[in-house]
Amino acid sequence: MSIEIKNLLKTYGEQKAVNNISFKIEKGEIVGFLGPNGAGKSTTMKILTGYLKQNSGEAIVCGINVAEDPLATKKKIGYLPELNALYYDMYVKEYLAFISEVHKIEDVKKKINSVIELTGLTVESKKKIGQLSKGYKQRVGLAAALIHDPEVLILDEPTSGLDPNQIIEIRDVIKKQGQNKTVLFSSHILQEVEAICDRVIIINKGELVADDKLSNLQKESNTQHSVKVEFKEAVDTAWLTNLNNVIAVKNTQSSIFNIQCTNAESIKKQILQLALDKNLNIVSLQSENQSLENIFKTLTN
Repeated sequence: MSIEIKNLLKTYGEQKAVNNISFKIEKGEIVGFLGPNGAGKSTTMKILTGYLKQNSGEAIVCGINVAEDPLATKKKIGYLPELNALYYDMYVKEYLAFISEVHKIEDVKKKINSVIELTGLTVESKKKIGQLSKGYKQRVGLAAALIHDPEVLILDEPTSGLDPNQIIEIRDVIKKQGQNKTVLFSSHILQEVEAICDRVIIINKGELVADDKLSNLQKESNTQHSVKVEFKEAVDTAWLTNLNNVIAVKNTQSSIFNIQCTNAESIKKQILQLALDKNLNIVSLQSENQSLENIFKTLTN
């Protein structure tokens, strides 16, 4: 077991920032850690990395209790905090050399060149960190988290400040690292979580509200579903609006519709019957999985 949280409790005065949560993450898993602002995500990550102490419960990394031996667990972890603290007067390679010395890495030059290439820092590697854009500063933080080849990666908002192309590049880096490492990462960009993760953990007000594969959460969600239909002909929107179980109909083109509903299978059967009654030709008809955004809203409202 790479990460194990047992009945973790952290309070600030009377506020329970983390309230008796438990979960386990195996090697090779990439897990999205989600929740609204103030839900307790960063607090949990800081406890896992030894930056905070819990009031009770246990945080275990690679079989080592963090509270009992925080230095040993830090050697196992690559951590990118939400507020990425960097030395702006240092050059990129100089900073990475400094981090390498902290971890007592051998063949520092080779390791630095490797992690610079991995995180896409090559074109900016000769600049001072203070001269970099926010996105490239984020890459420096990720490079520092990866440079000692940790078994566990804990990433708090790793794509913050990146443009769409950079997000895709960093997403690929995280996916590749997840093949032989354990990755726990937090993000408010839910599309990124859907693209990278099979499993998500959601906390709200310090409490665990979901821990499952995304596909299972999509199946079990009791909120609205989506059906997309395309006809060969132009169709009157009212014909679809009047079907049973319809919440809303969005007409993207005169013959293409996205239907929000409470029962996707019922809607598909009704559309097939409508096509027969009105002599319409259906080009495509499919139900779409519940989006993570809708699941998130339902669980955290």
